[in-house]
Amino acid sequence: CSIVRLYKTELFLFLISTSVNAQLDAVLKSNLKQHISILASDKFEGREPGTKGERLSYEYITQQFKNIGLLPKGNKGYLQSFEFSAGTKNGVKNKLTIAGNNLKSDSEYYVLPYSAHKSTAEGKSIKIGSGLLSKELGRNDYEGMTDLKGRIAVMDYATPEADNPHSKWAEASDLRKRIEIAVSKGISGLIIYNSNDSINNPNKNSEIKITPFAIPVVFVKSNDVTLLKNDQQVVIETDIEKIMHSGHNVIGYIDNHAENIIVIGAHYDHLGYGGHESLYRGERAIHNGADDNASGTSALIELARKLKGSSLNKYNYMFIAFSGEEKGLLGSNYFVKHPTIDLKKVNYMLNMDMVGRLKPTDHVLLINGAGTSPSWDSLLNNIKVDSLRIKTTASGVGPSDHTSFYLEGIPVLHFFSGTHSDYHKPSDDEPLINYNGMVSIFHFMNDLIEQTNNLPKLAFTKTNDSNNEDAPRFKVTLGVVPDYAFEGSGMRIDGVTEGRPAAAAGLLKGDVVIQMGEEKVTDMMSYMKALSKFKKGDTIKVKVDRAKEIVEKEVTF
Repeated sequence: CSIVRLYKTELFLFLISTSVNAQLDAVLKSNLKQHISILASDKFEGREPGTKGERLSYEYITQQFKNIGLLPKGNKGYLQSFEFSAGTKNGVKNKLTIAGNNLKSDSEYYVLPYSAHKSTAEGKSIKIGSGLLSKELGRNDYEGMTDLKGRIAVMDYATPEADNPHSKWAEASDLRKRIEIAVSKGISGLIIYNSNDSINNPNKNSEIKITPFAIPVVFVKSNDVTLLKNDQQVVIETDIEKIMHSGHNVIGYIDNHAENIIVIGAHYDHLGYGGHESLYRGERAIHNGADDNASGTSALIELARKLKGSSLNKYNYMFIAFSGEEKGLLGSNYFVKHPTIDLKKVNYMLNMDMVGRLKPTDHVLLINGAGTSPSWDSLLNNIKVDSLRIKTTASGVGPSDHTSFYLEGIPVLHFFSGTHSDYHKPSDDEPLINYNGMVSIFHFMNDLIEQTNNLPKLAFTKTNDSNNEDAPRFKVTLGVVPDYAFEGSGMRIDGVTEGRPAAAAGLLKGDVVIQMGEEKVTDMMSYMKALSKFKKGDTIKVKVDRAKEIVEKEVTF
């Protein structure tokens, strides 16, 4: 009888526990849904950094942190602000006069992003064809032109097979390269037109960071031969203003008076109405980003609530909602360079980016960064939650905010429920969220944090980050992590991978790459184009600016 009573007691307690857990999960699910429904609503207009939508978002997250009882740990309450370049816009002094005709800005011409922002050029026009110069293709549009110094060049945007990106003319037709050649000839200004109505005019690309040349460069919408003939007097004035916006990280803290800190983060920004990061081709539309990354932000808020009410006190906890992730990890990059805590006291960093679309067919949770500490494998393998299946990758480098912490020598994990067809499209909306899957991921992360509560500070391990450059696009990789927040000329290195070409050549974090072989590097676009020119086995000279000193290294791919 005593055995029966014991069994009944244990069954009763089990049923009570099961019922309580079910009720707690129902509350958790309701909270997650509330956060995502608000953050991914049209009212927040896609949460683009520097916009009203971002402000509404950080105000909401701040209020949640306050309600939970987190301490503010930004540099202004809960907020840590940072400035970033949001592109350019036309000023009021743009001017283009050809043979006495004043053309109207925007309607008849526009300034290209390659142009010097504030400059003036005056001189006689000279037509340079398409500005092509290629020994391999036997084309020299400058043949017979002995002195172009001070002239205003007129270049045709169209080139042979211009609508075919795989054409043999593609490399020679690169617009930056053609402008660079023209500038090297001594021209003082450049007018570009398009003689081929079947190809699109060059885009203003005001959102994309492009390092400008030192001369004015404008595009004329007309291809009128009488307007664009030789030896006409031309005056060009460009007045381009840099658009600077502020992004805002939201930072809350649980102070358990412990020696070390666990950082948990998720980015809350998204694409606004799209921009060049969007994969959507259609009319302008709000990109609500329910999975990317209202899901991670909502889980961040609820983990903060859970840990604030828990007895886990061997570590302090910092919760960071990052902005600017979609524009190149701007918020996390800024935080690690301007930390509001001692980064040496950070035990590890957990990052949640897109945890809202766990696939019900396989229940696979992807965890990246498992090689950044020797402790991760055993910890992850010890946790069993529902039907979750764990798939890990070792590298600490990836397209999300954990990368910024890994590059500072901190163990990281990135939680990700997988890709889907709504990624970076207006269709990434709240009704598609798998809340049961989110609850499972939440419990997995909470169990992981509990397991580390009584463990000493984790050891850090560098990983083989061979995938930190886009391998399908390039035949080779340099083995570096670019600093996407860098505003100067060149490509600044934010991390160097051991065992890769850059490390073997002695390139260092902080070096600014300015030339690779014969290819000048002025920005990320020119860096990627330069990298695409090389193949495995090539040995080239790479010039870097190292603390204002030009250093040349020999790199073998």
